[in-house]
Amino acid sequence: MRTLLLVVAPAVLSAQWLHYPTAGVPKTRDGKPNLTAPAPRTTDGKPDLSGIWQPVSRNRGPESLEGQAQRATQFWDIGLGLPGGLPYQPWALEVRNKRMANFSHDNPDVRCLPLGILQMQTHPMIRRIMQAPGFIAILHERDMEYRQIFTDGRALPRDPNPSWNGYSSGRWEGDTLVIETNGFRNDLWADYNGSPLTEAAKITERFRRLNYGNMEVEVTVEDLKAYTKPWTVTLNQSLVLDTDILEYVCAENEKDTAHMVGK
Repeated sequence: MRTLLLVVAPAVLSAQWLHYPTAGVPKTRDGKPNLTAPAPRTTDGKPDLSGIWQPVSRNRGPESLEGQAQRATQFWDIGLGLPGGLPYQPWALEVRNKRMANFSHDNPDVRCLPLGILQMQTHPMIRRIMQAPGFIAILHERDMEYRQIFTDGRALPRDPNPSWNGYSSGRWEGDTLVIETNGFRNDLWADYNGSPLTEAAKITERFRRLNYGNMEVEVTVEDLKAYTKPWTVTLNQSLVLDTDILEYVCAENEKDTAHMVGK
């Protein structure tokens, strides 16, 4: 049996495109990827956000699943580095504290449920951005989640059906893609620690591809039901080369939830 596994494993890995070279990467004089080269542009002159991206920790560079244990990332605390922290309403702070005391037992990520767009932005798994005229899609490796962002001029719905990711409409302001999203469910988590997000929330994201290998995403959350005022954080993404997203299904053969008893 061991011999069979050794023979089969290389074939399986090669079929997953884990090491397929990224086309069109600018190079330095010594042949290495030039991640500080100018950002690519589409035929209409806009920055092309397409590519495989991953979050960059405020403290340690590209995030890893192992690095989560230190909890020094915006996945755990989206307000990390924000002076004074998030401006919680009293009830929202109480909810966040109870969730933390219960070791985030009911976080959607633990329950194999959709993350919502804030946790999706900070989750350490990679994601692919696909940019086309009038439409941008974000395909996330975690449970094959996706976002639809329409850039065809449509307005946000006035009476949206509440959903995990809401409804997103984007427009270009110079080289910045501005995305507005509403229509959220009333039970979302903004981060793994349990900062709440309600159906009253409106989120504005500003995507800026700074150069070939780096992107900045400024996120403003307006949710006066859960917070005393709007708040803004900056998330950073780095381009990942020579790989692709893989199929990942959280609920397949899931064995952990029963052992996560919380407090």
